[in-house]
Amino acid sequence: MPKLDRTQLWSLEQYATERPTFREQVIAHKQRRRLSLNAHATLHFEDFLTMKYQVQEMLRVERIFEPDDIEAEIDTYNPLIPDGDNWKATLMVEYPDVEERHRALAQLKDLERHVWTQAGQGPKLYAIANEDLDRSNEEKTAAVHFLRFQLTPAFIAALNQSAPLNFGIDHERMRCAVEAAAEVRISLMEDLDR
Repeated sequence: MPKLDRTQLWSLEQYATERPTFREQVIAHKQRRRLSLNAHATLHFEDFLTMKYQVQEMLRVERIFEPDDIEAEIDTYNPLIPDGDNWKATLMVEYPDVEERHRALAQLKDLERHVWTQAGQGPKLYAIANEDLDRSNEEKTAAVHFLRFQLTPAFIAALNQSAPLNFGIDHERMRCAVEAAAEVRISLMEDLDR
């Protein structure tokens, strides 16, 4: 999958014109890249389009127009674009009540190291979490984690042969497993060099 560079971005003025249509496109795209693992954990799979949107929004909000500052934003978000043999996702741990969220995050320490994917009956592949910096401490996990699912050739081959695509968590305080819906599976397959 290609990475983002300055030539693929709109200027602030151009983005002001393009934003309503682009935003609508990205929202629809993100729906096909969202997977609820349970009522409190959701994976949002990133790709070129979601990162282009993120960068454009950051440039807009921060009023960034200097070339070096634009490059810094691109350098921050490019690592979240899949590389052809992996998926990159944001894991959101969500509890509407603040007190409940604090209690849950304290009980879910290291949750991010227990998120997996599986093709058919093959082995579970565990996500690599927070490669940029650790988001948990000895007292609690964070509510947001950045994950990389590094896929093996056998895993990709199984998917190419129509094996079901499953995701889950096997943390002692949160166990769940789901099969990816067809539209999520199709979208994720587009991230792979097959």
